[in-house]
Amino acid sequence: MERHQVAIYLAAMAVGGLLGVLAPGAGPGLEHAINPVLGALLFVTFLQVPAAELVRSLRDGRFLGAALVVNFVVVPLVVAAMFVFLPADQAVRVGVLLVLLCPCVDYVIVFCGLAGGSRHRLLAATPLLLVAQMLLLPAFLYVFLGSGLADVVEAGPFLEAFLFLIVVPLALAWALQAWAARGGAGGRVSAAATTTMVPLMAATLLTVVASQVPEVGDSIADVAAVVPFYVAFLVVMAFAGKGVARLFRLGVPAARAVVFTGATRNSLVVLPLALALPDPLAVAAAVVVTQTLVEVLGMVVYVRLVPRLVPAARGV
Repeated sequence: MERHQVAIYLAAMAVGGLLGVLAPGAGPGLEHAINPVLGALLFVTFLQVPAAELVRSLRDGRFLGAALVVNFVVVPLVVAAMFVFLPADQAVRVGVLLVLLCPCVDYVIVFCGLAGGSRHRLLAATPLLLVAQMLLLPAFLYVFLGSGLADVVEAGPFLEAFLFLIVVPLALAWALQAWAARGGAGGRVSAAATTTMVPLMAATLLTVVASQVPEVGDSIADVAAVVPFYVAFLVVMAFAGKGVARLFRLGVPAARAVVFTGATRNSLVVLPLALALPDPLAVAAAVVVTQTLVEVLGMVVYVRLVPRLVPAARGV
């Protein structure tokens, strides 16, 4: 499955889309499955980051600095430049902000590895990126949306998502790591859990797409209007990520990882936040899911083009 994971993810999205069209009534039920399957996916993701490795990664100052700068300085500036051209609909704008201001923490590791990027550095930086985006996202939304933020986004869903999608999976992963370190059954359970990464990612994509396709269909005009912005974001961030990596004088694998972390967004984790928005902003969830569809296709292109954008040294 790991050798064919990209094809598996595309197939899962296609099946999800077909299910959403043929059985739109299943959408509300599938929405309730998003958080559990996403929590399981993040648990397996965190399981691959030993606690000791996380501590060591915090000493990798240049890579962490580049990852933080590209995600929380460069990306907000790019989004600010795009913001004035977005449709005036507030729900659409909230959806775009939610998804573009948060760096990806799951399948970016897969695509980064396929392109020869340093997936281990990126994997170890995942908890830090998650915590940083959850702390900074409310501030970014306030800057873009102004004082009306309190009437648009409630703090409750953010705190709930942080607890159940970050704190709990991370704590469980570290607990299993401690058990596995003793050998025996713990080691076998940990090894078995890590093999579920690809199926869980496929299940997550299928569930998200199937649950949201009916909503996308009902808001097709709004959704179509943001697709060019998502494509432009991928194009701009490829070169912006390369520029940041060069500024921090990173090696080739680390530079490719910076390009990927700057371009991929956290649509799966922010979707529960979008789903928790009040009814007048329901379109935001469809806008977030649309970014997932565009991005996964974009990552297939990135896997081919990033090695050319950041080529290996001659003779390697």
